[in-house]
Amino acid sequence: MSTIWNNLSKIRNEAPLIHNITNYVVMNTTANALLAAGASPVMAHALEEVEVMVGYARALVLNIGTLSPAWIEAMLRAGKAAKARSVPIVLDPVGAGATPLRTETAQKLIDEVAPTVIRGNASEIRALGGALAATKGVDSTDSVESAIEAAKALAERYSLVVSISGKTDVIVGKGQLARVHNGHPIMTRVTGMGCTASALTGAFLGVEASPLEAATQAMVVTGVAGELAASRSAGTGSFQVQFLDALYNLSEADIETRSRREND
Repeated sequence: MSTIWNNLSKIRNEAPLIHNITNYVVMNTTANALLAAGASPVMAHALEEVEVMVGYARALVLNIGTLSPAWIEAMLRAGKAAKARSVPIVLDPVGAGATPLRTETAQKLIDEVAPTVIRGNASEIRALGGALAATKGVDSTDSVESAIEAAKALAERYSLVVSISGKTDVIVGKGQLARVHNGHPIMTRVTGMGCTASALTGAFLGVEASPLEAATQAMVVTGVAGELAASRSAGTGSFQVQFLDALYNLSEADIETRSRREND
């Protein structure tokens, strides 16, 4: 099993292309985060090119934050092309449970595309797992612990990995569970941090064969960079710049001294 540092070094050395069909709010944020980590982002959602573009990619990230009929079709086309080529897929079901459109779209993508990893907050995961979840827009009002059974059900039913973000991140696979205790409360006050974690999950999937390990390592790196950024910023504005700097400059020592993960 590769270490976090080994895989981060691979990302920096190999610059895997990560194809993102994501939302308007976070395109710039997630593209810059992928670049800071060493990956090569492409943000392509036109129906005329998504199937071709995904053929060049090492991972596909589907984020349903700002949906439209054309974007849903683009996600389905890209996802099916990725599945046919064995390109790993991350699904970020932003706001699932908040509206029927979001929930139904996420479920359709799960059924037809077979994502490798679903990365969302507790409310989103509970909604997709069939539990009654309390939502407030796209924010989670459920605890991570309350979503673990729904995550286990999704992992078992669809043979995938579920990454639940929260104060403690929980990553669930079939018969596997890891916890990541990294991060900082200010991250919940900055838009796009969850989407960034999803994009970085795609980058790690591009170099790591184990989906659970890739998802876990991405959450550690996101959390450690968040901790470093929080220690150097005066508020949410400067945090965003400091986060990119921390990700770009992340060292083996940073990971070794700050990583707080455990396997159940």
